[in-house]
Amino acid sequence: MLAYFFCHWKLPTVSEAEYEERLRDFHDALRTAPSDGFSASWSVALAQVPWANNGGESYEDWYFIRNSADLDPLSDAAISASRKMPHDKAAAALAGGSAGLYRPRLGEVSGVPRFTAWFDKPEGWSYQQLFDRLGPSMQQGAVLWQRQMALGPAREFCLHTNTSVTLPDGINAQAISLKRVFPGSV
Repeated sequence: MLAYFFCHWKLPTVSEAEYEERLRDFHDALRTAPSDGFSASWSVALAQVPWANNGGESYEDWYFIRNSADLDPLSDAAISASRKMPHDKAAAALAGGSAGLYRPRLGEVSGVPRFTAWFDKPEGWSYQQLFDRLGPSMQQGAVLWQRQMALGPAREFCLHTNTSVTLPDGINAQAISLKRVFPGSV
């Protein structure tokens, strides 16, 4: 499994409610008529990530696919058939964005998380050391994502959890609470 991650923010002239409705409509259209290899998607609102909207309010969309070969069908499907109008309406309200491709390294994907922690591998640590040290703090429903392809400025690792977690000493993470946008609100 891979996740195509898209971080974006709205035009200042578009209300939060309108933008989120457009996002829900697009995700719903994609779920109703999925591309080959697409399994699910979700969207959350957050703030304070330095690579999005100068640290202001932004959104993260996560699109789950089988492998990198499914990126072209997802991209084509997003802008065609029954998905075209909802995509174009959401895109018309977009002020900017960046993306990346992530693979789960620890844990299992189990729905929309409530918290995220973005960080890079600490200097001097091997990847195995990082995974070994994170292992004990992984909780039910937590998943550690590692960037596979840099398409924007997001950090190398993203930890999704359902409760706030304390990371091992040496990991400099930016922890952020998330607000579910799609599917549904909490």
